[in-house]
Amino acid sequence: MQFTAKVTDISKQRTACAILAVDAKNKLTDSGNAIDKVTSGVIGKLLKRGDLGSTTASTLLIPMLEGSADRVLLVRASKSNVTQTEFRKLASASAKAVAGFKDATSYLTELSVIEADAEWQAQQVTLAAGLSSYKFTRCLSDAKPFPLAKFTVHAADKKLLKAVQKGVELGNAQALGSNTARELGNLPGNICTPSYLASEAKALAKKHAKLTTTVLDNKKMESMGMGAFMSVAKGSDEPAAMIAMNYKGGKTGAKPIVLVGKGITFDTGGISLKPGMAMDEMKFDMCGAASVFGVMHALVEMQAPVNVVCIIAAAENMPSGRASKPGDIVTSMAGKTIEILNTDAEGRLVLCDALTYAGKFKPSVVIDVATLTGACVIALGNHATGLYANQDKLAQELLAAGETTGDRAWQMPLWDEYHTALKSNFADLQNIGGREAGSVTAACFLSQFATEYNWAHLDIAGSAWNSGAAKGATGRPVPLLLQYILNKK
Repeated sequence: MQFTAKVTDISKQRTACAILAVDAKNKLTDSGNAIDKVTSGVIGKLLKRGDLGSTTASTLLIPMLEGSADRVLLVRASKSNVTQTEFRKLASASAKAVAGFKDATSYLTELSVIEADAEWQAQQVTLAAGLSSYKFTRCLSDAKPFPLAKFTVHAADKKLLKAVQKGVELGNAQALGSNTARELGNLPGNICTPSYLASEAKALAKKHAKLTTTVLDNKKMESMGMGAFMSVAKGSDEPAAMIAMNYKGGKTGAKPIVLVGKGITFDTGGISLKPGMAMDEMKFDMCGAASVFGVMHALVEMQAPVNVVCIIAAAENMPSGRASKPGDIVTSMAGKTIEILNTDAEGRLVLCDALTYAGKFKPSVVIDVATLTGACVIALGNHATGLYANQDKLAQELLAAGETTGDRAWQMPLWDEYHTALKSNFADLQNIGGREAGSVTAACFLSQFATEYNWAHLDIAGSAWNSGAAKGATGRPVPLLLQYILNKK
């Protein structure tokens, strides 16, 4: 989709649909009053009649016979000075309402938002529009994607144009990265294999001079001592892949931010087989990998002045005669031995070797992203991503990025007391810590492989995809990660 920021006159701006906010007292913004005059007060009459409704973010589409806009979409705000949460609702509702048109122009930026500027408003409006334009059509025989191809964000005056342009650029990048992650996450496991992810990473590198991609195969990983990773991969006929995408857009020699994504392209649970109900959703177990891929796609497209490495630990977790058994002991790349008590706790096994491998890039910080535990869903639902960090400053920066974008996280503890649950009678540690605090003990396991650098872990088991009628990948936490990275440039 093409996004544009410009100072627009609603009486002259040609558009299939103009988006306008209306407060609880039916007060229109300046652009709303201007177009109401063109219609000889028709909009005002419809509002007085109560056609818009009183619920926040309710919408009313009005066909226009006069003026430059073919239609006007009215969106209900509670007042002229709204909260950031409400503004996101208005942006999302309006974006969904205009997704069926070829183009649209949003005047929501004329609202006043508490503790938010024009750049933030433009970013939110653009992100919402970009997300609403996505539809999975890859596997449909009669694909009909949404037609919205052009979206204009209104700047109230020339003084604000630069800020609005900056917000549009960021929102566009976040939407692009999120939609890339959604597409990869939504692909079925018979298409999106570890080899497929590797080929997509190589293809992206061919398009961008500052990006290089390296892929480690099974033989190479075995030779490097990645016994934990290979204990998961060996049960499948599909070859595994450790994919490293290295983007050097920043200063030469500057330490990179390293993102590590869990890429279990399908998770049966292995010998510790999962129940059959909703097992199809285990194609989403690679959404951590999809999200870091989406971040990289966005960074290279916007040519961001940063150094970032994205590592994808890709494998299938399958039951077979070669698969790991409960009670097996393996040796990780870091030299630690691990007793595998549950083969369905495989994400931490691939990630621990990926975290050790990340150290070779001499990172400024490492952030791993994984659909790691059902326990995180129980703790936080699907609203917040679980956040763990070995440095409080890093945690606060990630939390702030989530608040800015609306892609929110919640910090969880990594206290020493939890580590005792990982003690094993037969190895250095075991891969599960029991039913209690499952997300916490999983993070504690990973932390033992991230002692040489600043590290954070994002458990996205609840936020990476939706179930039910709206089943599909969400693209989270791409907006959070992009905001954090660009804040550091």
